[in-house]
Amino acid sequence: MAKTQYLNETFQIILEELIATGTAPNYAQLADKLGVPPRKGQELMRKLFSTLGFPGWFEPKTDSIASFAPFNNIPTNYRLTIDGEQKWYGQ
Repeated sequence: MAKTQYLNETFQIILEELIATGTAPNYAQLADKLGVPPRKGQELMRKLFSTLGFPGWFEPKTDSIASFAPFNNIPTNYRLTIDGEQKWYGQ
């Protein structure tokens, strides 16, 4: 798979997991969904988040997603409710 395709798929998996569960995957879960080793999942996640202008960030000194626009993986005052279900937080 081409490098750009991996980054696109990484983005899509993170976004779909946030929508489905309300929480972002860690790099090992991401790697499993991509069918790559955990280290490669970590590398792809770091590469995606280091892309210029990317609207997301990690928790300090970790590889855990803190925010992935428009969602926040850490509870905020901005609770999002969709169809009566409230399991998301906004940036």
